[in-house]
Amino acid sequence: MSSLLVKPDLSPEAQQVHRITPESAGWQYVGFEVFDLTPPQRLERDGGAREQCLVLLSGRASVSVDGRSFGAIGERRTPFEGKPFAVYAPARSRISVVPETACELAVCSAPTTTSAGLEPRLIRPEDVGEEVRGTGTNTRYIRNVLPASVPAERLLVVEVLTPGGHWSSYPPHKHDSDRGGETRLEETYYHRLSRPGGFAFQRVYTDDRTLDETMTVEDRDVVLVPRGYHPVSAAHGFDLYYLNVMAGPVRRWQFTNAPGYEFLK
Repeated sequence: MSSLLVKPDLSPEAQQVHRITPESAGWQYVGFEVFDLTPPQRLERDGGAREQCLVLLSGRASVSVDGRSFGAIGERRTPFEGKPFAVYAPARSRISVVPETACELAVCSAPTTTSAGLEPRLIRPEDVGEEVRGTGTNTRYIRNVLPASVPAERLLVVEVLTPGGHWSSYPPHKHDSDRGGETRLEETYYHRLSRPGGFAFQRVYTDDRTLDETMTVEDRDVVLVPRGYHPVSAAHGFDLYYLNVMAGPVRRWQFTNAPGYEFLK
């Protein structure tokens, strides 16, 4: 199995579904975790020197940061149903999550240098911008949870819904250098499928093919993108959701498309 494909831990004794750190991924910035929480569980965490964005993928929970309560948030039964609630917490924040129903919670993180002036804040569904990218079988639907236009130090967080039979993150693009207008960003993809038994494909490759992996992605898998192009294809009949987390030395999403795809612009 590819070292870029991380399977979920769904065993009854598992502390969490995913725990991806810079150390485990072999990079510098992005951390990503997923928790399945049910009452009367409680998640308490200290972010240390990392800023965090908590995205409630499904269910309802009460969330507080440094004793400041944002109340009970969450409306979705699955991540395919509308825009999410999320909470941004700057570095050195103490977070508490108390589920009111069964919840799927994603915790996105990145290292910070100061976080000066950044405050905890609730991100409501109405704060999440939406856009449509592509045409035809390249159409997909974007939900900008933590875009570069809002305050944070390194994190960028976005949800993408790709209809079954469509391509996504396409034309193939990369953001792994600081040349030619690109920004260097590490990235994780957390995949969910709308129906049981489905799959998607994701390829991660570089121009010189020193990295060239094509992975069969199943529900709740994570794909690591340390560098290179990284297109996704959803199987017919199985709508695909993925949560992207990006971080790097500069907080901007600027990319280069793969050569040979210019005609698709």
